Amino acid sequence: MHITTPITFKDIKKMHAGDMVYISGIIYTGRDQAHKKMVEAIEQNKKLPFDFEGQVIYYVGPTPAKEGRPIGSCGPTSSYRMDPYSLTLMKKGLKVMIGKGDRSDEFIKDMIDQKAIYLQAVGGAGALLSKKVITSEVIAYEELGPEAIYKLEVKDFPVTVTYDIYGGNLVKDEVNKYRTIEI
Repeated sequence: MHITTPITFKDIKKMHAGDMVYISGIIYTGRDQAHKKMVEAIEQNKKLPFDFEGQVIYYVGPTPAKEGRPIGSCGPTSSYRMDPYSLTLMKKGLKVMIGKGDRSDEFIKDMIDQKAIYLQAVGGAGALLSKKVITSEVIAYEELGPEAIYKLEVKDFPVTVTYDIYGGNLVKDEVNKYRTIEI
């Protein structure tokens, strides 16, 4: 499935755990320190770096760009570190998150309640993923270095739907599918 940002609820409803999705358009980056700063901004009624409605956040801390490239290696980071901040951001309109790895049961429940979706990019493929990035610019929290918030323009950025709004759970489903060996 190919989708273009901003992502609509109609797009989200079409996605099911296990689907491959190719995203084109603008996505934003943010790791745990940026998430912490955004939650603090919400708590203090301050302006956020971007409007979450219809947007995608990618959990990544890219490496410096080589000459002639918009970004360096940009593989996903472990997502569980964002779990404490995710509900607050989802309540502000964030509905699409990309990372790697499993999430907490509480996150999954909150995600379904908020009609949000979790996608995974392939860990260890940061150099290949960087080839899907057309432009890159830091838009907030520059002091965080690679953990700053970047605005990326991407073309056919490959991800897999891991948790959907219907309770589909790729991690759980695939583990159970291969649990045939008894010890």
